[in-house]
Amino acid sequence: MNYLRDAWYVAAWSQELEAGKPQAVSVLGEPIVLWRAPDGVHALEDRCVHRMAPLSLGRCEGIHLRCMYHGFLYGTDGQVLQIPGQAEIPPNARVRAYPVIDRHSWIWVWMGDPARADANLIPPAVGFDQPEWILGHGYLDYAAEARLINDNLLDFSHLTYVHANSFGAGAAFAEQTPTITALPRGVRFERWVTNARSPAGLNNPPVDRWSSYDFLVPGVLLMWSGSFALGTAAACNHEKPDYDTAMAGVTFTSQAVTPTGPKNSRYFFSWGPHRRHGDEAMRDMLMGIAGQAFGEDKLIIEAQQRVIDRTDNPQVLPTVHDRGVTMFNRLVARLIRESQ
Repeated sequence: MNYLRDAWYVAAWSQELEAGKPQAVSVLGEPIVLWRAPDGVHALEDRCVHRMAPLSLGRCEGIHLRCMYHGFLYGTDGQVLQIPGQAEIPPNARVRAYPVIDRHSWIWVWMGDPARADANLIPPAVGFDQPEWILGHGYLDYAAEARLINDNLLDFSHLTYVHANSFGAGAAFAEQTPTITALPRGVRFERWVTNARSPAGLNNPPVDRWSSYDFLVPGVLLMWSGSFALGTAAACNHEKPDYDTAMAGVTFTSQAVTPTGPKNSRYFFSWGPHRRHGDEAMRDMLMGIAGQAFGEDKLIIEAQQRVIDRTDNPQVLPTVHDRGVTMFNRLVARLIRESQ
């Protein structure tokens, strides 16, 4: 599977990268070591040039990283700074360094040409340092291509069927199509669901429910939603409402899909209410629903991958719900061509 390299990929949750403790991750099949030093987060190829030991088993020394096999000391640029017992450092004694940024509670790594690494291309997610939101977080590892998870997030008509027991979107959800808008590096989806009851299992009165999400390169979903009094959708001419008039349920979720290796991916997610519309108890309830729902996604997408693997020349049959999928995948294909 061909993925865009000139993009920022989520490599880890920021709060799970402890200072002074190297962490091994994989992005686009490339082993990377992350470590948090006094001057920030750094990322190198997870391989010592001497005998190929993983640097993620190394030791932090100030801003530097020492391989704990034979003691090679690495600078943040990947250059070997010290070889025990040897004064001369060969000029090729270096590993790849990756541009890395800690933002929105995620560690982002640029996988392409470092000269093209533009911090302005990091999607504008919501992190745990934004106190108006009360968020929970987690991740799931998939035995499936990231592309399949992206496609799943670009077509929410599956909510009616895959998530009947979690989100409880109802039969009408799959009959409707959202408003879809092309963005410079993604696709925007907006929709009203009128007379809605959700999530499943909660005894909530019917509402008009609005949701809007941007799905951005390389595979990042940023979604806002809220519940409004019946009739609000019609009063707004089915356009974006004023969130200050919401009755309840104003929530935000960030989700990011990172290819970790051939037919393997990591799916990061957060979800929680706005402080005016919920508390930690609501966050925990929402995360419980997310755990169930995202497990439902994982089950069917991993099964989908197995069917694809055993099918000669697998082909999809697009429907009206695939418009956003097609727009995003064409955008990614164009960006890959331009980067080459």
